[in-house]
Amino acid sequence: MCTHAFYLYFFLTQSHTHSIFLFLTHGRVCGCCGPLRPRYKRLVDNIFPEDPKDGLSKSDMEKLTFYAVSAPEKLDRIGAYLAERLSRDVVRHRYGYVVIAMEALDQLLMACHSQSIKPFVESFLHMVAKLLESQEPDLQVLGTNSFVKFANIEEDTPSYHRRYDFFVSQFSAMCHSTHEDPETRTRIRVAGIKGLQGVVRKTVNDELQAIIWEPQHMDKLIPSMLFNMQDAEDLDSQGPDPLWAQKHPENPASLAESCFRELLGRAAYGNMNNAVRPVLVHLDNHRLWEPNEFAVSCFRIIMYSIQAQHSHHVIQQVLGHLDMHNKNTPRMRAGIVQVLLETVAIAAKGSVGPTVLEVFNTLLKHLRMSVDFELGENSRRNSGASVSSSGRVKESEERIVQNAIIQTIGFFGGNLPDYQRAEVMMFIMGKVPVYGTPCHTLDTVKIGLTFPPDTFDVPQVTSGFKSKTMVAALPAPFLDPLFSISLMEDCELRQLVLEILLNIIDRHDNRAKLRGIRIIPNVAALKIKREKISKQDVGFMKKHGQQLYRHIYLGCKEEDNGHKNFELLFTTLAVLTIELANEEVVVDLIRLALALQDMSLANEENMPMIIRCGIMALVAAYLNFLSQMIANPAFCQHRVHEKLMTPYLLPEHIFREKCPLPNDLEKEDRSMYFQTVDLAECLVGPGYNAERLSIPYVPQVTGKQGFVDRRKPALFSPDTTGLEEQEKEKRRQVMEKFQKAPFEEIAAHCESKANMLHDRLAQIFELTIRPPPSPSGVVSISAGHAQHQSVPVYEMKFPDLCVY
Repeated sequence: MCTHAFYLYFFLTQSHTHSIFLFLTHGRVCGCCGPLRPRYKRLVDNIFPEDPKDGLSKSDMEKLTFYAVSAPEKLDRIGAYLAERLSRDVVRHRYGYVVIAMEALDQLLMACHSQSIKPFVESFLHMVAKLLESQEPDLQVLGTNSFVKFANIEEDTPSYHRRYDFFVSQFSAMCHSTHEDPETRTRIRVAGIKGLQGVVRKTVNDELQAIIWEPQHMDKLIPSMLFNMQDAEDLDSQGPDPLWAQKHPENPASLAESCFRELLGRAAYGNMNNAVRPVLVHLDNHRLWEPNEFAVSCFRIIMYSIQAQHSHHVIQQVLGHLDMHNKNTPRMRAGIVQVLLETVAIAAKGSVGPTVLEVFNTLLKHLRMSVDFELGENSRRNSGASVSSSGRVKESEERIVQNAIIQTIGFFGGNLPDYQRAEVMMFIMGKVPVYGTPCHTLDTVKIGLTFPPDTFDVPQVTSGFKSKTMVAALPAPFLDPLFSISLMEDCELRQLVLEILLNIIDRHDNRAKLRGIRIIPNVAALKIKREKISKQDVGFMKKHGQQLYRHIYLGCKEEDNGHKNFELLFTTLAVLTIELANEEVVVDLIRLALALQDMSLANEENMPMIIRCGIMALVAAYLNFLSQMIANPAFCQHRVHEKLMTPYLLPEHIFREKCPLPNDLEKEDRSMYFQTVDLAECLVGPGYNAERLSIPYVPQVTGKQGFVDRRKPALFSPDTTGLEEQEKEKRRQVMEKFQKAPFEEIAAHCESKANMLHDRLAQIFELTIRPPPSPSGVVSISAGHAQHQSVPVYEMKFPDLCVY
């Protein structure tokens, strides 16, 4: 029996795959038993050849696959055994068998889709982790490829306990590989990016794996992709080899960008902040805001990858980041603003949500801060303190920030729908101090520095603005601050006001046809587009027409007017005629032109000769245009031809360089100028009240009565002329006072007026708030004033007809 036991032990320990026959007593075969190793182990062992170079045995692999499909309950044991063999082979550096084991695992994964695959997947992921932990690049790439195949498998049921934290960390580390061999480093990084892409595909659509969007994972995923996208120049440095691109069809930069786009495209509403914040942090850590080409590229990818309705999340994130860095270097702030420009440029074409005014409010706030920083440098310089070269550089860099903000405001506003543009225009102009209000310091330089001349990028906001009615396009809250700017001494600000008006009023794009102040010989050849003026626009001109005329009148006599100012004034008058002029407005515009001519001839304000001639040229160009627009060429053609003898009164000559100017304008030679009587005779026709031309235009600060009728003694006293002279003298004294008086005296004068206004308003509010006397109330006299004692409403007596 001992001998038999020995033989039994020998066969049990030495046999591998064959059946064991036991010979018992007397040399006879007493019986036969089957294999003692489990069948799944024998099937697994059979797929491994004696020489790993022979590869996976296909026939034996088919047997193992058939067995796994037929007995899915054995899958977990198959996986555990394969994991055991693979771990042993990794330790022994038998990498050939490792490759065979992973190939077998991949085939089993692709073939089996039962609920029993869950435990098998755990074994599979454990083996992948073993490969990723190794220091061999080939094994890391092998494990990554297997994981990617697994990620593409759609499981029938979700996994409640599976986590991918290790794989996110490991793949992210591979994305930052610093292997000394460039080709190996590229292979590892590509594998890491593919692994992260697999994690994204496996988890983002699984509600149970929403943890992948948490900050601790996004802080690894996003920077890993950005690092490889940013590191593209390293790959470009290997470009001299013409075959390099063929050797590396997949480079880390393009693959990382593809993964980045896929991740953002799958981001839901609540995950946008966690996806964008790591981008901003990465740009901060690597100082990629200056220069900001990479930052701009990143946010272009973001905006084009996310869903359109999520755009405002990105804008809010960038705005918040700008607020956080409001005291950083100007170039960094300018870089962030330029990135914001790219985001809003893309978002404006779709949906920007409720962030429209928030964008403008934040940008205007930072614009004011930038101007304050610049003013701080200027004040230190003016105070006599030594200003270093770095201070001057900072001042110039602040201008870069301001230009970037202005460009962003204009571009964003220019792409908004019309109804939002109107709100934005009023919002921006609401930030502008209004000339004449108590808060105004009467120092136009201060206003210009609060928002510099090139700040008002409203022209770009209004570019392409098309509103059906002027009432909606030019509401009073927008007109008042706009016209207050037109009274400032800076000619550029006045040009901006006219640009804004033209963009809004020119609804048929006629401005380009009228470019340049000139005597147009044939207006019909311009093919002007126009429509019949609507009732709403007629009402607008009755309410605000005098305000428009007044600011055009005052804007013509500014001493620093140049060619562009007169060109814009001519275009404004022409566009007003096209868009808003009915018969009554035409008469008013002619009276305005005649008033400008009289102002130039009288020269009560000692204007330079170039300004006086410029006004005369403006009048000639406009009346020539108007006469053809109302189909009455004889209206002023004869005067224009006579002016050819005096070229300094025509725009084609006066605005040339080195144009000879006269010493004075000949007031007595009335044939050179437009006469009211002649124009009235030409204007006789249906709808035109030619008699009103004899009523000179006098600009009024308030009121709709902008014209003074000298022919109606019932409205004026016999001393009308004396009153007008007194009014002119009063205006002259006021202008002289503001030009020569000390600033403190002017400020005190305005403060007293403001206090007086405040007192009047307080009285009005007191009267408004005071409860009205009831019908049954009594009046008592106290301290010489009548006081009404009201009765509670429930005690008041009403007539029977009023009670129901």
